[in-house]
Amino acid sequence: MSKLQILGPGCSKCQCLLERVEKAAGELGLEVETEKIEDIGKILSFGVMRTPALVIDGEVVVMGHVPSVAKLKEFLARDADNLTRRAS
Repeated sequence: MSKLQILGPGCSKCQCLLERVEKAAGELGLEVETEKIEDIGKILSFGVMRTPALVIDGEVVVMGHVPSVAKLKEFLARDADNLTRRAS
């Protein structure tokens, strides 16, 4: 199971990113754990200077914009492939 973290102050773009991430994961049939991080100190600890941002298993993959569901599916599928290879 991948851990997805949405970083941002709680604005509408952050909520949109969360909704799109959940939709993308659902369309791919992936089980994911999502966490919303709004604490500025924690956001900065990831090296993020523009929000919203998406972190997949500790790696910042999106910063400063809300990608399409299709693009998010690419990120999630790539991550799922990597997890499958590591487990083999």
